[in-house]
Amino acid sequence: MQPIFGADNEGTQMSISLQVFYPTDGDTTFDHEYFTSSHMTLVGEHMGPFIESTLVIKGLAGGPDVPPGFHVVNTLIFSDQSALDQALAAAGPVLADIKNYFNGEPQMLIGSVAA
Repeated sequence: MQPIFGADNEGTQMSISLQVFYPTDGDTTFDHEYFTSSHMTLVGEHMGPFIESTLVIKGLAGGPDVPPGFHVVNTLIFSDQSALDQALAAAGPVLADIKNYFNGEPQMLIGSVAA
């Protein structure tokens, strides 16, 4: 049986990811300069002590001759569920800042890192 969340088949704790997707639906706008210079600084200040690594991907295309479905996908990796929980508890200022660079509704995905 495959692990459902947070542990492998031997019960060893697995890393947890939090991915935030900023869709290009409708008339959404995204301020990349603000995001990289200000928002990610807030992420570091409030959530950084709990984060193992961060990866920010700026959408360029959704395939050949297809516009991207997302402005940005931001992936944060945590050592375990407890670290994610602590980061989310500290994330109030980070969440409040979203309106300063994105005028849509971000989507989130929390998952166990499988590979």
